[in-house]
Amino acid sequence: MKKTSLLLVLCLACLAIGVSAEQPTSPPDQSPAPNGTQATNLNFPMERVVNPTRSDLNCAGFVSPTRVPDANYIMGGLETPNTTHYGDGEIVYLNGKGYELGRRYSVVRELRDPNRYEMFPGQFAMIRAMGAPYADLGIVRVLDVRGAHAIAEIEFGCSPIVPGDVVIPYVEKAKLPLHPPMLFDRFAPPNGKASGRIVLAKDFDTELGTGMKVYLNLGANQGVKVGDYFRAVRSYETDLHDPVESLSFKASTAEDSQAKPPVLERGMFSGGKGASISVADFPRRAVGEVVVLSTTPTTATGMIVFALEDVHLGDGVELDPQ
Repeated sequence: MKKTSLLLVLCLACLAIGVSAEQPTSPPDQSPAPNGTQATNLNFPMERVVNPTRSDLNCAGFVSPTRVPDANYIMGGLETPNTTHYGDGEIVYLNGKGYELGRRYSVVRELRDPNRYEMFPGQFAMIRAMGAPYADLGIVRVLDVRGAHAIAEIEFGCSPIVPGDVVIPYVEKAKLPLHPPMLFDRFAPPNGKASGRIVLAKDFDTELGTGMKVYLNLGANQGVKVGDYFRAVRSYETDLHDPVESLSFKASTAEDSQAKPPVLERGMFSGGKGASISVADFPRRAVGEVVVLSTTPTTATGMIVFALEDVHLGDGVELDPQ
């Protein structure tokens, strides 16, 4: 009898543990919804970010407010002139002074966009104010120094290196801490923190998503530091002024059964005696999250680590206190 009672107690205990294990648990560091809101998957989706890799950190590129010195550069390589593009493990020759045996150097390239098309009003003026865009091409290590030249191995390649690419001292990139899952407030109002815009993207891309690199028009002078997270946001008025997105505003939204059909004109539903609704009254929507990989005094390089939809050049960014 005692054995039967003991067995029954053990079974009940196991059942209790199983039920407890099945209970849903909150994700780590999940922030509560603000007062007056109800957290659902629609307005507070779970944000699970992609953490930057070594390649992300060392190949992101940057926009510099001052020109990078170009006295040191790639002369050629072991197979010149038969080979003009160099990658991992290949030997290249460095022109210039100050090279140290065994030291690593970064190879960068000042860029120009061959497709001169302004993606949002004022983009070109913002780029000029930010400075010159540069691509990170790889890391070389000096194997030998002979007079005014050095012989180096490409230790880590991002993109093909060609003669004329600039060689500068390498700075080790700090590894960013892991970001736990959090609620992403899709309709958060402005918080008054540091804000700017996505002005340019790596490889001059225009439609952006998770993992892609972007350049922001604010930097260390505005308190931005490596590891900061920025929320990418967009208003409906921005769509109204976009030459492509604005086409939908010109389409009819009326139904034949409406007694007072509204007319969409210049971003407003103007229905005469009916409703009059302006897109300026629509809530601002958050479209993604950007982590800062590097900064200059006035610019920052970021990586999109979470996106609900396509991120566009010209989208605003605002420091996310999470």
